[in-house]
Amino acid sequence: MTQTFDPEAVRAFEHARWERAAPVFDASFATATGQFVEPLLDAAHVRQGTCVLDVACGSGVATAEAAQGGAIPTGVDFSAAMLAQARAAHPGIAFLHGDAESLPCADAAFDAVVSNFGVHHVPRPALALAQAFRVLAPGGRIAVSFWAAPEQNIAWKLLLDAVKRHGDAKDTGAPPPGGGFGSVQQILDALRDAGFGALRAQLERRVWRHANGASLVAALRTGTARMAAQIEAQSPAALRAIVAEIDANAAAWRDAEGLALPIVAVIASGSKP
Repeated sequence: MTQTFDPEAVRAFEHARWERAAPVFDASFATATGQFVEPLLDAAHVRQGTCVLDVACGSGVATAEAAQGGAIPTGVDFSAAMLAQARAAHPGIAFLHGDAESLPCADAAFDAVVSNFGVHHVPRPALALAQAFRVLAPGGRIAVSFWAAPEQNIAWKLLLDAVKRHGDAKDTGAPPPGGGFGSVQQILDALRDAGFGALRAQLERRVWRHANGASLVAALRTGTARMAAQIEAQSPAALRAIVAEIDANAAAWRDAEGLALPIVAVIASGSKP
């Protein structure tokens, strides 16, 4: 039976997952996502004195980096557990509890809005982009990041290929997602529809290091939402086979220190007229 899209089911699923991931996020998946913060802030022209809102800030990695560069950041997230981590790690920064689809911020309050791998987790990304447009001052900039296709992200491809071969790729218990961006054109169209101009998209390539396949699977299992649900849906025997296949197929990216896995993100940006 085909499930229908339910924004509240998506929100509840994402909320529960990020609440659980919060205590270990910095040591797990943030070691991948954090590598793209610098180009994200650059794309939004975040500089010293820039008043910037970090939407879906999570544990505050991008918010903190903006502060270190002299900006005046505010983070916002719907997960109280993530905000607790952010406030404990960065006590001098303002963090707000709120939803990306209904930001608790005044109109035209910020010079820049950024979201590091956050907008595609929102049930209705178009609403989040419309909210970003609302809280930006005229001339303000937005920059958002999301993952490029699995074919370019070897870390994801290794897992997904192994799950298809040895496990169940469909029975995850996750509700159908509301959106996301499957291509550069989709994010540019979404930004244009929200009112942004001077649009630009760039690919950023990094390397995510792991000791072995088990380390990769553990990071994805503890620090993500939908991927974690997919991993947890596998039987113990299937999971052992999945990890073994990842190790076998990752030989091309193994060096003396372990696995050096290519990861690729799209950073899309624009400005409010």
